[in-house]
Amino acid sequence: MKHTYNISGMTCDGCKNKVEKTLQSITDVENVSVDLDNSEATITTEKHIDLSVYQNALPDQYQITTKEKSPKNVFKSATTEEDSGSTLKQLFPLLLILIYLFVSAFLLNRNPWQFEGFMLDFMGLFYIVFSFFKFLDLKGFPQSFSMYDPLAKQLPIYGKVYPFLELILGLMFLMRFEITIALIATILILGITTVGVAKALLNKRSIQCACLGTVLKLPMTKATLIENSIMLVMALVMVSKVFAV
Repeated sequence: MKHTYNISGMTCDGCKNKVEKTLQSITDVENVSVDLDNSEATITTEKHIDLSVYQNALPDQYQITTKEKSPKNVFKSATTEEDSGSTLKQLFPLLLILIYLFVSAFLLNRNPWQFEGFMLDFMGLFYIVFSFFKFLDLKGFPQSFSMYDPLAKQLPIYGKVYPFLELILGLMFLMRFEITIALIATILILGITTVGVAKALLNKRSIQCACLGTVLKLPMTKATLIENSIMLVMALVMVSKVFAV
């Protein structure tokens, strides 16, 4: 008997190998093949095995569900609403952090109002806060980051130093040190990442977003693309002002 299941929570080849090894160890399982890109597992068994057996064997970070056929239209709206609510719940930490950053940057520049100062402080705080979450798991971050960042995938060392680059850029913006260099670096770094994010979304890949490290499990969604785009637009606006002077 051969069945295909959806597996959520996998972010790297290490996860793939762990899931394959765990499922393969279950009695009556003959063969397991995991597709990381599509978050699927094809399991061949001697006899029927209940889904709960697989789930109990897997670590809590992985969730296994049946791969069902397309639902009838009568259920389509309900399923979409449920998925949307789940995604919003997962993205709540990211949205809350962005709100805090906007408010903080606004308060720092409200009296007198300085739009350029607001953008520089927002970008500085953005880098500092996001690097903090990456520093919580420096070992696991590079693997998750390389799942969608083109440069990190080709050059593993880039993923390892990326949190430090964010910290340095954040300090440069907040201290108003070599702003032009920091802006150009932001455009290059986030430009590369944004290309990778857009490609992952177009391919409908179910992977974890590493923008807040690996401690907070965030799905790769359009919100990630918007988050990077905000920083890119701010950097481009500031660069245009610098070279216009």
